[in-house]
Amino acid sequence: MKRYKVILISGGAGFVGSTLGILFKRDNPNTKVIALDNLKRRGSELNIQRLKDAGVNFLHGDIRNKEDIESVGQFDLMVECSAEPSVLSGYNESPEYLINTNLMGSVNCFEMVRRYKADIFFISTSRVYPIKTINSLEYEELETRFELKPIQHINGVSQRGITEEFPLKWVRSLYGTTKLASELLLQEYIDAYGIRGVINRCGVLTGPWQMGKVDQGIIVLWVAKHIYNGKLSYIGYGGKGKQVRDILHIDDLYKLLCLQINDINKYNGQIYNIGGGKDISVSLCELTNLCQEITGNEIEIKSIPENRVADIPYYITDYTKAQNEIGWNPKHSVREIVQEIAEWIFNNRDLLKPILA
Repeated sequence: MKRYKVILISGGAGFVGSTLGILFKRDNPNTKVIALDNLKRRGSELNIQRLKDAGVNFLHGDIRNKEDIESVGQFDLMVECSAEPSVLSGYNESPEYLINTNLMGSVNCFEMVRRYKADIFFISTSRVYPIKTINSLEYEELETRFELKPIQHINGVSQRGITEEFPLKWVRSLYGTTKLASELLLQEYIDAYGIRGVINRCGVLTGPWQMGKVDQGIIVLWVAKHIYNGKLSYIGYGGKGKQVRDILHIDDLYKLLCLQINDINKYNGQIYNIGGGKDISVSLCELTNLCQEITGNEIEIKSIPENRVADIPYYITDYTKAQNEIGWNPKHSVREIVQEIAEWIFNNRDLLKPILA
């Protein structure tokens, strides 16, 4: 990454952005790293000092305002992490903030990338894949989780998970739609203006310094409630906690980005499904057992059988394309991830209590 003099990370005080910014600066001390963030998400303000201590420049700004991005000045690389990340956003409320941030804000970012002829890595989401299609897959119910049956009637899915070829027809949530629309626009920018860029559709990202909530950051939320003796619920699909997600430690995402950046001409214009895959997946009830074991606490978990809007029972990333083309594999196991998060919360118990408890 020696050719980059200035790296701009939008959403740079959020969990993903701040962690990536700190790691980029650690490994590239002569590169100026700028974190731009509007600090809307509670807990993001705690990352300002972490960024400063790491030598990352923090700039309070909002990608919805083009002038805020312009105030950064010229940059060589943008990692676009900014988003309203909740899949429930826009339901039972106006979707304006969601659309203005995730779509129009991304357009502002792409415009600055075009102006400065910079490279861009767009952090997208597995939520671009339609809810109806995912829910129509053939599942079997095991003792602690749902599992895909060996034979499916839809392309782009196997017991390894969902690939980039999974069909995009039908609705996917307002959040997923804003991210897919941004993906399509970025592809047009890449083709029309000669921009170099890569799109990574990420599953559940997690790790220390994520301020987990029920609609985003579920792993941290689950660990935190066990540590602070809070309450949780198994929501939907019979209320048994058998919903499954693969999870990815933020460090594994960083290692992927480094590989892509170092050979960006090879990966330019590509889309990759990025996640922990089947080997790094967990159901809610399995997560509960692991949290009890690691924290030593057992808490109340209610059962709510009714499904929640925009929810899905199962998502596993098939990252075969990234594995074959880039040589990337995730390394952190579910147990390692939960253990590290628990240690982080224990070590910062008083600081984090107002947010995570």
